[in-house]
Amino acid sequence: MMRFLVFTLAAGLLVVGPARALDEGLGEVPSDVDRSSPLATVQGFQTAAHHADYDLAAYYLALDWVPREKQKTEGPRLARRLRFVLDRKLFLDLTAISKEPQGDPAKPGYDQLGAIPLEKQNVPIRVSKYEVDGKPAWVFSQITVRAVDTLYDAYGPPLGELLPEVLFARPLGGLELWQWVGLLLAFGAALLAGWLLERVGLAVLARLARMTRVTWDDQLVESARGPLRLPIWAFVFSVATPPLLLPPEWAHGTSVLNRSLLVISAAWFALHFLDLASGMVEGRVAKIHENVANARAVRTQLLLLRRVLAVVVWIFATAALLMQFTVVRTVGVSLLASAGVAGVVLGLAAQKSIGALLAGIQLSITQPIRIGDSVLIEGEFGTVEELNLTFVVIRTWDLRRLVIPVLQFLEKPFQNWSKGGVEMLGPVALQVDWTTDIDAVRKELARVLAAEGKGMWDGKLANVQVVDSTERTMQVRVLLGGQVDSIFDLRCLVRERLITFLRRTPAWLPHQRVEQDGVPLVPPGPAA
Repeated sequence: MMRFLVFTLAAGLLVVGPARALDEGLGEVPSDVDRSSPLATVQGFQTAAHHADYDLAAYYLALDWVPREKQKTEGPRLARRLRFVLDRKLFLDLTAISKEPQGDPAKPGYDQLGAIPLEKQNVPIRVSKYEVDGKPAWVFSQITVRAVDTLYDAYGPPLGELLPEVLFARPLGGLELWQWVGLLLAFGAALLAGWLLERVGLAVLARLARMTRVTWDDQLVESARGPLRLPIWAFVFSVATPPLLLPPEWAHGTSVLNRSLLVISAAWFALHFLDLASGMVEGRVAKIHENVANARAVRTQLLLLRRVLAVVVWIFATAALLMQFTVVRTVGVSLLASAGVAGVVLGLAAQKSIGALLAGIQLSITQPIRIGDSVLIEGEFGTVEELNLTFVVIRTWDLRRLVIPVLQFLEKPFQNWSKGGVEMLGPVALQVDWTTDIDAVRKELARVLAAEGKGMWDGKLANVQVVDSTERTMQVRVLLGGQVDSIFDLRCLVRERLITFLRRTPAWLPHQRVEQDGVPLVPPGPAA
């Protein structure tokens, strides 16, 4: 068949003879069939074919090579197939087609409309001049009509002979109705296959993971739930769309969609993997390091490192998505061409943003603060609750949240009560009279700590010292040792109990002495 087709094409291209008689078995030519010129023939064929009148369109085809008894059935079939091929593979410039009855003088006997590539060669689409009842008649040449079936097999719609004509009648948004139906079916098949194949694949992988002794592979399989669905969608959609014969712009759009799904899937899985890896490392560190401070330090590093890597993943994913579009690539080239000016402008505009990001990275490396640290900043005491690349969230003692830029922790001084360990010293200051028995205060402090300080006092440090004096009182400082998260409560407890103890002896409380007629008034001594 192909050898015969090639021979026919070659003969038609090399030999152009005088007008031949057209042996028509279709019957009498209707009065509305105008074949007086190449332009009239092309316009008449398109009008009849697009109105689904293929019986009328068959009169515009050279069917003399078909037996007369078969022309009435073969003619409409070939006309419909030729319409599909021309609509999809050849742009007809009607202004370039001759409207003269004798055709183009440079091409006596035929008018070339174009060519369609087929198996490393071009099939000419032309109309030729024949004679009917001694009058010239232009029809699609035998060379073109003989190649219709081969062209249709390569470029025609699947099941085009069986689908109703309404699906091919009117395009909508650049696609025919049968192509819209095909896209909806392909999309539904992709969704169903993605859901089904993901469940089956994860079930198989989960069973294989349970056969191993480690547990991280089970979590890795679970982290693939969701990201695994997108590549399946892309694969099924890419397999289902080529038979739809989409126009180039729609085919490009579907390929961009498929590549975008792959990029999003990779980024999604990378983020899940980061969560899995950071959780595993944090769990192992918590088991290895008994020191709470060391565990918090590793947790802080992991948290900020994960966020930095997440930002990198999103940057690469966004770049991969945008680089699929020519406009973005053109903008990128333009920016590179003007890199000097653009770099200065962007650098000045994004100075604070870039500085904040770099400060966040520096904070994660140097770690002046960690999650869970007790800090005093801007006159506020609280616990570091959240660390981000650009800001830090601190939970105050009254459950307020302070949002402070990371640059402030690098540029301004602040107090970190947890830096270096969880132990901390807490002072309690008391103003007492000069007659106060300091040893009695020490004994009362020991009693309070032994009775009520368990869980708050470290059992090591409990000093009572006279650190200052005035003309009326002396200042007693009680220095206590405890944990960072409990030292405040310990100080409040000791302050309350010692004030109660001092009130039992009013002479030890601060008061003012006066003289009356040269006789000093001395406060009474301790109660017996």
